[in-house]
Order: sequence, then C-alpha cells, then structure tokens
Amino acid sequence: MKIIKKALKKQELTLKIENIDDLWVLSQIIDVDDIIKGRTERKIKIGDDTDRNVKVVRKQFFIAIKVEKIELSEGATLRVLGTITDGPEEIPRGEHHSFNLENNSIITIQKTQWLKFQLKRIDESTKNQPTNILIVVFDREEAYFAKLIGSGYKLIAKMAGDVQKKEEKHVSKGSFYKEIIEKITEFQKTNQTDHIILASPGFWKEELLKVTPDEIKKKSVSATVSQANERAINEVLKRDELRKVLEQNRSIQEIKAVDKLLEYISKEQACYGIKETKEKIQLGAVEELLVSQKLLRSSKEKGTYKELENMMISCEQMDGKVHIISSEEAEKNLDSLTGIAGILRWKN
Repeated sequence: MKIIKKALKKQELTLKIENIDDLWVLSQIIDVDDIIKGRTERKIKIGDDTDRNVKVVRKQFFIAIKVEKIELSEGATLRVLGTITDGPEEIPRGEHHSFNLENNSIITIQKTQWLKFQLKRIDESTKNQPTNILIVVFDREEAYFAKLIGSGYKLIAKMAGDVQKKEEKHVSKGSFYKEIIEKITEFQKTNQTDHIILASPGFWKEELLKVTPDEIKKKSVSATVSQANERAINEVLKRDELRKVLEQNRSIQEIKAVDKLLEYISKEQACYGIKETKEKIQLGAVEELLVSQKLLRSSKEKGTYKELENMMISCEQMDGKVHIISSEEAEKNLDSLTGIAGILRWKN
C-alpha cells in the first residue's frame, strides 16, 4: 500500500492499493460510519424525463459516501457500500453507492479518530513485501507457472508435456509430473516460495500430489480451474483458495498472540470480559488488548461499538497495544473468552 497523503488533523488518509494483501488490510481498517472519498463511475440521465431523446450515460465523478457495509469478495475486490454525502450537483445526496476497490485504486478514508493500531497496520502494509506465492496451472499436456505480484501475476515459465495420443487413453507420461515438480523446486531455491497453488481441471492435481515431495506438499494448496491455459491464472486469482493462503500468514501471528494470552492467564496476569477488561484499562494495567473481529461486528449491530472503541483508544493512550483477531482458530479461542481480553503489566 502507498500513502498518497496524510492529513491526520482532518483524520484523513489517502491511500493507493498495490496488492491483494492491501484489500484484506483495508477490510479490517474501514469501519461503518467512516467517510470514503474517491473517483467512481455512475449512471446519469441527460435530458428531461419527458424528452424522447433522454439518454443514460456513465460518467466519472469524485464523491464521498458514509460507510454502511464492507464486503471482501473471493476475488481481488473489496466492496464498500454506503450513502452519498458529497459530490457534484448532478449526484443526489442520500442515494446508495458502492466503491469497488482493487489493485491501483486510490481512496481517501476519513474517521472520527484513527487508532494507533489502525495506523500501524497501514504503515506495515507500506513496508511489507507481498506474500511470495507460486501459481501452477496444468493438465496432462501443459503447465503454466506464474508469480503473484501487486497488479496480478507474472508468467515465469510454461511447459508442454510429452503425452500419449488421445486415442491411446488419456494418460500423461509420469515424466511430465516430475518435470513440473523439478520446475517448482528450482523456483523455490531462487525465490523462497511461501505458498504454492496447484490448479488444474479434473483430477490432474490429485495425480501430481501423489508424486510431490513432502517439502513442497506442505506449502501447497489445490484449486480447480476450467482449463489449463494462461487465462486460467486469472481464474485462480478470483478463487477463495488464494484468499485462504494469504490468511494463513496472518493466522500464524494471531495464534501466537492468543497463545501468549493463554500463557498469561495461567500466570494470573491477564483479564477477559468487557467489565473486567475495561476496569484494568482504566487502571493503566493492560499492556496488550486482544479484540475479536466477531465481537467488533456484533457490537456494531447492537449499537455498543462506541464502548469498545473507547476502550481501544484508552488502552493506546496508556501505551498499550491493540490486536484485532480475525483468523478462524485464533478468533475461536478468543471468543471462548468473551471476545475481548488483556495481557497485564503486573499480576492480579
């Protein structure tokens, strides 16, 4: 992510999205009632309704919306829905509109108050390199190797398999699978791949996994595509498997944070539950505050979010750290403790 403009006196940040990871970060940062500003496209009528020649055209406008809902799709798109609060005269205020954010989108986010942990996540995303992911699309005849990059993918290699004729049974010679594995191994040595997505039509990925060494298999995730060609790489970018792979890295960090909490609970140096945690924050005793994404969502639905937000603000004002936990395993463990907990600076 790139920070285009920082105007924190007005509680505004203007950001450019540079990779798929940025979309996930923003899905956690943007809140209901935030103001989102950006350039977008809308249909407008030209001419009076009584005019036979009335036309509907699409035009680019710079507008602002008040956020009501955030949706992270299975593909590389973050949809932010809300009502229009500002824009040109021809755009009615109060109408619903959505920003579809993707790579290279530029938006301005305005909050009532930016929290430190939110600014930290933005700052980290400007420095971190995207997860190193290798995508392999193949069948019995062809294989395509692509590296995930900010704007999509870069094709780094392609191979043709030495297969039997179709009339001689649809069976690939085993050497082609070995060649695919050799190419993956070669790429790993030079690029230190974090994850590998093996995508194929039908059962070819299962056949490949039968001859895949454990060191590659443990980094691999399977996906299904309609056919094996370069266009299928875009299919993979839109599939849920890619999002799950990206979430794995975040999950590891969040599990460590929750494991640390459980360790401190056993030492009687932690608290959990809204009431107890709020009391400890007010005493300046909370060093690290953990809040589940599920609790944040439910508090917004119930109208109790302001209390949670004030707790996070107070914790940060007293030099505490705030962690929002959203990965499945870590969030489940934290929710079993009411969804909010704190690691204390001293024993109870």
